[in-house]
Amino acid sequence: MEGTGMINGGPVRQKSRKLWQYLASISACFLVVGIGTALAWTSPVLPRLYAADSFLSITEEQGSWVSSLLALGAIGGALPSGSMADKMGRKKSLLMLSFPFLASWGLILVATEVRLLYIARFLVGIGVGAGCVIGPTYISEISEVSTRGTLGAFFQLFLTVGIFLAFVLGSVLSYNIFAIVCALIIVLFLVTFYWMPESPVWLVGQGSKQDATAALIRLRGEDYDPRQEISEMQKSAEQNSGRKPTISEMAKAPVTKKAMIASFGMMFFQQASGVNAVIFYTVMIFKAAGSSMPPEVSSIVVALVQLVMSGVAALIVDRAGRKPLLMISTGIMSASLIALGYYFKQKDSGNDVSSLGWLPLTSLIVFMVSFSIGLGPVPWMLTGELFSAESKAVASSVAVMLNWFMVFVVTKTFPTMNEQLGIDMTFWIFAAIMASATLFTRMLVPETKGKTYQEIYEELQANA
Repeated sequence: MEGTGMINGGPVRQKSRKLWQYLASISACFLVVGIGTALAWTSPVLPRLYAADSFLSITEEQGSWVSSLLALGAIGGALPSGSMADKMGRKKSLLMLSFPFLASWGLILVATEVRLLYIARFLVGIGVGAGCVIGPTYISEISEVSTRGTLGAFFQLFLTVGIFLAFVLGSVLSYNIFAIVCALIIVLFLVTFYWMPESPVWLVGQGSKQDATAALIRLRGEDYDPRQEISEMQKSAEQNSGRKPTISEMAKAPVTKKAMIASFGMMFFQQASGVNAVIFYTVMIFKAAGSSMPPEVSSIVVALVQLVMSGVAALIVDRAGRKPLLMISTGIMSASLIALGYYFKQKDSGNDVSSLGWLPLTSLIVFMVSFSIGLGPVPWMLTGELFSAESKAVASSVAVMLNWFMVFVVTKTFPTMNEQLGIDMTFWIFAAIMASATLFTRMLVPETKGKTYQEIYEELQANA
């Protein structure tokens, strides 16, 4: 791996190593695995809790709150997390997020009434929302330009690892053992991330040049000369010293307004695709479809495909570019949702669908593959790439709040939409939204692959 230095004003390539960039990103992403398990916990657990002989029998209305309160907590957690990361540092803030996760799993273990589950899900949501802001920020700030796309895609990859683990473990473990394993994932994050370096960008902003230099040498290797990179960080920190623009100020400036439209728009479309409704209710969708495969097995297959394809996305995103992946992703997602709606239309109309038993699983696999290579990872990257250091914290907080607000809206209304409109029409609505996302990407999302922030800024300025 190479970094760029300067000699007599001209650029020169210098060797750098990326091992510690990967180790630090992977360690930070153990928390993201925890986010994934928290997110998908409801899919295997809720059907058990609905059973009449459950130790904690709950209604479907209560179940919808157990699912959606995580999203409300995430909205509350996202709001202050950018400021917390600016004041306390990225590393310390991430370590502190382990507390709401561990408290939530502890409450789930001792829950004797549904109210304790509500509190637990809201608490873990706070950690989830803050983690979605601070995690991508930390990863983008320790990465070189050449590794930024791959490491940025780790967020979605490890999220799918957590979802897959939740589906598998939830199907074979008891309620209590499942919760203990989920808590141990957070303990693993604490034990490993404690030894990782702080963001050198944040350290420079705090005036800790010596610590930032040490962090960069650790991240880039002993043979790397960090002086040029430190100098650029210092220049940026001095230019933006004391400048923390509000969201309304950013909306008035043409460049940041364009960045906000692209970033916030893709966050909206990511959740308006219905992906979290599919994750939360995977088991129930397959039961309703009468699939020839056991629903728990089907959900594991879907999660495994999502996991594998998120890994593929991490490998190709720095080669293929953000924009083509987004357009391919949303276009195919629209087509697979149309097919899924068609299956349920035929089934609910009383037609014989025995020859179409393969269609729900195939459609959901295609949907998840498409999501995982584009609409899953890229919006998280765009938030880190489209904004300057001084505006990144507030922009990320708002983007994540919007994301989780949409998670709440979609997961809370999904059962009602199925009941009032029919599951076929529900999926067709999501399909229309995805077709709109393809057009939105084509017209309003800039390509950021392999570009420094200055290059992205100049492109936005030219098109403003």
